[in-house]
Amino acid sequence: MTLMTLPTSSTAPRALALAAMLALAGCGSLPSSGPTARAILAAQDSAANALGFRIVDLDAGLVATLEARPSAPPSAPPPAAEASLERIGPGDTLNLSIFEVGTALFGPGSGLAALGGGIGAGPLPAAAGQAMPPLTVAADGTIPVPYLGRLRAAGRTPRELEDAVRAGLKGKSQDPQVVVSVRDNLSNSVMVMGEVRKPGRVPLSAAGERLLDAVALAGGAVYPMTDVSARLTRGQQTRELALSDLSPESDANLPLRPQDRLLVERRPRSYSVLGAAGKVSQVPFDAPRLNLAEALAKVGGPGDLQADPSAVFIFRYQDGGQVPGQAAQAAQEPVAPDTPDAQPVVYRLDLMNPTHYFLAQRFAMRDKDVVYIANAEANGLTKFVSIVNLLFSPVYTGNQFFRR
Repeated sequence: MTLMTLPTSSTAPRALALAAMLALAGCGSLPSSGPTARAILAAQDSAANALGFRIVDLDAGLVATLEARPSAPPSAPPPAAEASLERIGPGDTLNLSIFEVGTALFGPGSGLAALGGGIGAGPLPAAAGQAMPPLTVAADGTIPVPYLGRLRAAGRTPRELEDAVRAGLKGKSQDPQVVVSVRDNLSNSVMVMGEVRKPGRVPLSAAGERLLDAVALAGGAVYPMTDVSARLTRGQQTRELALSDLSPESDANLPLRPQDRLLVERRPRSYSVLGAAGKVSQVPFDAPRLNLAEALAKVGGPGDLQADPSAVFIFRYQDGGQVPGQAAQAAQEPVAPDTPDAQPVVYRLDLMNPTHYFLAQRFAMRDKDVVYIANAEANGLTKFVSIVNLLFSPVYTGNQFFRR
């Protein structure tokens, strides 16, 4: 058997290097953390772009449009028909007091004094009053009133019920005066559930409570507001809002309606950074507002050895429109991928342009954004040379050993 010997001529390393190059060329592609900017731009117009995404270069006009938040979220539950929050409903508990002059049906000596502690003195008082025991409105909307039977209360305001009781007592009592107040208002309330300190019913008043008011009346959220969202259900429609995006004066702080249900959940907001970044990771917001400059700084920015700073892409699902980038379409709120009419949009930032650093300070990050920093075109050649050196070094070392 003939033993194979390593070539000792000076041409051996060159031949081995050429063979390695040819082998790598036939492998298809080199290892990479993602596509280059040229590959992403080409994918936009290729047949493989089944989602129909479009790339939009950031500029001052587009950033200004994105900053102009819509005045009314398109998917917010529509307001219910305006109705007085004072109207009584089934389940409400009422306080009913009747005041009379002259001979009293409800005053002392009437047989009802022991029920509610009437006021007045003497067998024939000049004036007397009687507070009835608390009355709960039945499922059929009625309450029992002595001498009147069951009287409809649901759908009426306390003042309307006072008038109805007074009219019913006409001819039975001398000039009766009636006072009705709502003790427990169940029909005009919202249910607050989830991650709040005091879950339960929150009554609504004529002041017009809004979403943040209900959360505050329920003791506030258990977790920081940056990590909490509120899901408002009205009938068959639901709207989800991040509490950190709301302010007391904003239109997104929706007015509440009777029988609304509010579920407060812990949903930490985050964004993902991929590609040639200093640190590839999923990053929590940790603040109510986060701009693109801060988001990049959190991960160390573009990597010095492999990134293309002129090609920073932000992938986002945007609501509405067929062609991303138009002002009316770009101003819409970000939505979940499974939302109807959700359109994929890719915003591009050029960090080689000094003015884009100002744009990055104004571009607001959104939950579940994906930031991708493209690989530099020259990075492939650098990796290729590194792999050739890795393959060639052992051969060169062995060749030098046998030449000694």
